Parts: sequence; C-alpha cells; structure tokens
Amino acid sequence: MLASSVVIGIYFGCFGKKQNNANEYLLGGKQMKVVPVAISLVASHVSGVTILAIPADIYKYGTNYAMVGFGIPLTCLVAAFITMPVFHKLQITSTYEYLEMRFDTRTRLMASLLFNIQMILYLPIVIYGPALAFSQATPINLHLVNPIICAICIFYTTIGGLKTVVWTDTLQFAAMLAAIFAVLYLGITTVGGIGTVYKRSLDGGRLDIDFDIDPTKRDTFWAVLIGWTINWIPHFAINQGSVQKCLSLPTLKDVKKMIALFAIGTAFCKAASVLTGLIIYATYYDCDPFTLKRVKKNDQLLPYFIMDVANKIPGLPGLFIAGVFCAALSTLSAQMNSLSGTIYQDFVSRFVRKDITQLQVSNILKMIVVIIGVVSTALVLVVENLGGILPLTIAFSGVTSGALMGLFTLGMIFPWANSKGAFIGSICSLTVVAFMMIGNRIYQASGALKYVPLPTSVEGCAANFTNYENDMLVQNGEENIFPLFRISHYYYSLVGTLVVLIIGLPISWITGKEVNVDEKLITPWMRWAIIKVDSKDHKHYNEITKEELEKLNVHS
Repeated sequence: MLASSVVIGIYFGCFGKKQNNANEYLLGGKQMKVVPVAISLVASHVSGVTILAIPADIYKYGTNYAMVGFGIPLTCLVAAFITMPVFHKLQITSTYEYLEMRFDTRTRLMASLLFNIQMILYLPIVIYGPALAFSQATPINLHLVNPIICAICIFYTTIGGLKTVVWTDTLQFAAMLAAIFAVLYLGITTVGGIGTVYKRSLDGGRLDIDFDIDPTKRDTFWAVLIGWTINWIPHFAINQGSVQKCLSLPTLKDVKKMIALFAIGTAFCKAASVLTGLIIYATYYDCDPFTLKRVKKNDQLLPYFIMDVANKIPGLPGLFIAGVFCAALSTLSAQMNSLSGTIYQDFVSRFVRKDITQLQVSNILKMIVVIIGVVSTALVLVVENLGGILPLTIAFSGVTSGALMGLFTLGMIFPWANSKGAFIGSICSLTVVAFMMIGNRIYQASGALKYVPLPTSVEGCAANFTNYENDMLVQNGEENIFPLFRISHYYYSLVGTLVVLIIGLPISWITGKEVNVDEKLITPWMRWAIIKVDSKDHKHYNEITKEELEKLNVHS
C-alpha cells in the first residue's frame, strides 16, 4: 500500500500533466471528478481517530457518540447551501481570503493562524494512531514507525499535489473498507452473531442514551448532537482541505453531488466504528482487558482485539494494520496539501517578490509540506502523553474551530457585522476556550477530574479477579473545580462560536454596521439583509444619524 501510494505520487509528479503551478498543485486544474473527490474527502475525514478511538470510546462510555449520525447530514446541509455556494462563486485558493474580502486583512490572518494552529495540533494525533496500533501488533517501537509514515506521505504529497492526494486517498479508502468489513465479520462471528452483540451491549448499559442537559457530563445525547455538530461544521463546511477539493470540481452542481456522497460514506464509517466498539464489548463483557492490565491505553483496545481473535488467521492482522495506516495517510496527505496552500497564500506570499514564477511558487509549496511533516512528527512525542486521542482531538479542535465557525457565521449570515466585531470576537473566543481546555487538562492530569466509564466485569476470566480496584471510578473533589473547567470537550466549539457572536454583533452595532456589502460574500438566503446606502451619499454607517437614514431611503 505504501509502495502504491509512492508510485501514484511519482506518476502525477513526474509524468502526465506535472504539478508546476499553484492551480495544478492545489486544485488539480479544477477539472477533478465527483466520485474520486468524494472518496478522497471521506478518506481524509476518516482518520485513525475514527478507526481506533471511537470503538474504545464506545466500549468504555456507551453509544452516545452514535448521535453523530444526526450531525453529519446537518453539517453537509450547511456546506451545500450556506458556505460552498459562496466559496465556489468566489473561486479563491484560500478560504481565509474570503475573510479579507468580507472584513479586513488582520481578520484573515487571525483566522488563518487559528487554522494553522489547529492542524499543527491535529496532525501529530493522526500520525500517532497507526504507529500505536503497529507497535501493539509488533515489537517495533512506535517512535521508529512515526518517521517512516511521515516520510512516505511527505514524499508523494510533495511531488504529486492534489491529484496524488485524491487518487491515493481513493486507493487507501479501498484498503480501509476491506479492514473495516474484516473486523466486523470476524467480531460478529466470534461472539455468536449480531443478536448476541445486541443483548450483551444492552445488558451492559452500552446502548443507554443519556438525555441529561448537564454540560459537565462527558458525553450525552445533547453534547454529541449539538456540540459535535458545531465542532464538525468548521472541519468540513469551511475547512481549507474540504473547500480546496470542492473547488477542484467544475460546477456547484458537482459540489453538491459530492457532498451527498460524502455524507453517505462518512455515516457508514462512523456507524461501523460504533458497531465495532459494541462487538469488542460483547467479546470482553465478562473479562475486561483494562482491569487485567493487558491494555493500558484506550487506543490500544482495537489492536489488542484484532491480535487476540485474529492471530490464527493469516494476513488478517496485517490487513487491519494496513487499513489503519491508510486512514492516517489519507488524512495526513490531504491536510498537509491544504495547509501548505494556506501558509503560502496567507503568510509567505506577502514576503516574496511580485514577479515570482508559478514554478517557484510550486517549489515553495512543496518545501512547506516537508516542514509541516517534520514538525508534526516531532510533536508526536508530546501527544502520546496527553491521554485518549478522541477527546484530545475534539478538545484541541474546539479551541480554534469555535472561533472560525463564529467568524464565517458573522461574515456569511450577518451582512451588517463589521471587521472590528469579527476580530475582537475571535480573540475573545480563542482566549475563553483555551482557558477552559487548559484548565480541564490540568485537572485531569492531577487526577482531580476523572470521567466515570460504564461498569465492566472480570467474572468470566480464567483467573479469579473478584477483588480488584478500578481507579477510573474514583472522583476526587470535583465539586471544588471551577465549572468552566468541567464542561464537556464536546461543547468547546459551541462556546467559542457563541462568544464570537455575543461579542462580535454588539461591537459591530456600536462601531458602525457594514453597508453595501458585495452580495457574493453573503450566503444566498441572507442577501435580503444587506444594508444598502445610495452611493452618492456614501458615508460610514456609524456616522449616519437616524434622521439622515430616513432621507437616504436606507433599506435592508
């Protein structure tokens, strides 16, 4: 699989239509096909976090996470009818260029910086997942696997650009599907059928849905449905990688077809991961591997399950490892490609000479990919000490995605919002959510804050483990912790978005609402709210009195 990815990179980088300009390298010449792009998007959003972390989360905390099934279509509707029509009309390389057109340069740079921080924090988690699985299945140290994964991905992404990313994603997605189906089939047959999985999961409380509205609970119906959806909208509807692939399609109609296929593919992968978690619970419902100390980290559970039940089937553990690697490579390559475009367009391009050639731009983009890969590999050393990768991913992304969601909401849905409100709102959002996340992680690291998993048993184990202590069930002094630090990581994006809106809209109102905003910058169904002023009497809105407005026939 790794060799095939390299061959595809060499083909698009050295033969055919070479990636010697920014349009070809970042957008594939804007002539990509719907199905490959849809598959590529699914593959890039289904990382090792989906394959490894979700089953472990279901095993320990139940199926509240399954509520993402309602969030996926909501996210795709936002993309299809609010954000993508605007981006496709503008045909911009960087999504954050939109914020400069709508507000000003500092807002664009602020948003781009938020995205870069988000990706730099996320990519080490992507690399860490398959390395952890590989080290669980083999005696090879994960610190040796990490550089190999990243080096191969850097190579084919650097030389091949977006076309390589899309076609390697398509190939890798096929391997991911094979691994997913193999795990599901093996697990269901091992426990005695889907009926057994259902009964044991029901008896063990894994199918219970918590409808409590308490935001300090780790995961509830509302936390996942509202919090996860708000968190994921920026990852798909305004994410540079997603928008970049949407812009590689010729028409908006093609984009909407691709989004529909993406929703179906992503929903299937999420559902398969949830079912895998239930299968693992049904397998170990009376002999918990965490209690037996056979599994120390949540994200080692699925590799342990594979090696435990499939070690007598030649090739199956290898297929699983290949699937996890493919999930990581597809995400890593897509995000490195999009991140290189953002860094160049929003930062580097401001310092290069104006007569730079397209070939030189392409070479700079490739150098940026290499630097991103090296930094991400080094940061794995930090990530491996921060706990489970699913809550870590959601928490890290929540710090920045809420502010990004708020900025694009102000820009596309509120035509009267101005640059002052957007910029100050985003700063406040980043500050508040970072404060919440850092405080939460500190209390978790100290042991003062622990999330209680669902009960497990060792009654069916061969040895007698009736007297054991599960330290995960202990909570110390939680009532003394500042409430903001106890809020579930699912709500971070929601809090960040609300801070931008609550601060940004009043500041815009006080400092002067925007007028005569170009309607191309506003989502189609909100263009009626644009405040228009006669060009002959053009004054900044905050200088116009109520009486003058009546004379100028201002309408909205």
